[in-house]
Amino acid sequence: MSRIGKLPIKIPEGVTVEVDKNNVVTVKGPKGELTQTVKGGIEIKVEDGEVTLIRPDESKHQRSMHGLYRSLLSNMVEGVSKGYKIELELVGVGFRADAKGQMLELSIGYSHHIYFEMPPEIKVEAKTEKRSNPFVTLESCDKQLIGQVAAKIRSLRKPEPYKGKGVKFVGEVLRRKAGKSAASV
Repeated sequence: MSRIGKLPIKIPEGVTVEVDKNNVVTVKGPKGELTQTVKGGIEIKVEDGEVTLIRPDESKHQRSMHGLYRSLLSNMVEGVSKGYKIELELVGVGFRADAKGQMLELSIGYSHHIYFEMPPEIKVEAKTEKRSNPFVTLESCDKQLIGQVAAKIRSLRKPEPYKGKGVKFVGEVLRRKAGKSAASV
């Protein structure tokens, strides 16, 4: 039995979960609305303020899908009620970030500026304080989308292991390497 799949999902106040006949789950809440199609014959029951998922048989594929869809639905419920937030830090001399609406302008050590257009579901904010690194904050109700966008921004200039320059997640621990040492005579 899937330990994750059999756990019920509690529905907080202000959040509604609807399942139509094609197994399309719609979750609405104060932060937004998300939909997910559940495939593979997994049955979804919404009763007594909880969502439970039931799989038809014990095959390996059904067991894996059971846990997957339970996690996806749990992330959707948490996203529309609380939301998700990811912070990125730009470490490097002259690195800058500026957010204008849904457009993020990055200056991260290349000969040109990088313009990154955000999806409409994501709110972006860039702040720079004197004598500190610039920070980019992403907020959304969709965990998959915000994670994908944050990873794409980080991939524009990954932190290098010697000085740590680059775009990194706040709280990310970087593995640092020792530089060249002078030869002893």
